This record gives sequence, structure tokens and C-alpha cells, in this order.
Amino acid sequence: MELLVKILISVVAVLHFGFLVLEMFLWTKPIGLKIFRQKPEVAESSRVLAANQGLYNGFLAAGLIWGLLHPVPEAGVQIQLFFLGCVGIAGIYGAATVNKRIFFVQALPALIALVLLTLQ
Repeated sequence: MELLVKILISVVAVLHFGFLVLEMFLWTKPIGLKIFRQKPEVAESSRVLAANQGLYNGFLAAGLIWGLLHPVPEAGVQIQLFFLGCVGIAGIYGAATVNKRIFFVQALPALIALVLLTLQ
């Protein structure tokens, strides 16, 4: 179960690093427009806000990686719990305020990892 939890946490971290790339660098590009279902003029006017949001997603990814690699396992678990909780809350908020699919893409994987981490 420990390996499964680490893989799931790694997936959440990779997803958030991907969100960083999409929001900071691809927001106004064709792939960003398609993924976020944006019109070019809307994407351009929200480019700076999206980049800021992407940076925060990068911090979430970094925190999860920090927790996974921490040399003191007990501290690493606490770090992972904190950042998974942050991701879960952000995903729930995003689903409630922006788009319901955010729950499934962002919150659900984090919440599953959080539950499994707590149970191990």
C-alpha cells in the first residue's frame, strides 16, 4: 500500500506541475485554449492571472515532492498530508466556482491519496 500511495502522490504532483506549464506558458496557445475552453481574447486578458495560478500549482507540486523525498519519514508524511489537503480544498473550491470537472481532475486524486496515506 505504501508504494501505491507514493505513486498516487507522485501523480498528483505531476498533474500540478502540468497545470503550472499549462497556466504559465500555454494559456494563450492553441493547446491551452482547447484544454481550458477559452477564447483567445479572454485568455489574453487573463494571462497574468493564469500565470499566477500556475505558480501556485507549482508550489503544490513542489510541496508534495518535498514530502515524498523528506529524509525524516514522519515529517514527510505530515508535509504530504498538508499539501494533499491544500490540493483537495483548492480542487473543491475550483469545482464549486469554476467548473465541476476540476473536482475529478484535481480534488479527487488528492483526496484519494489523502485517505490512503492516512490509512497506511
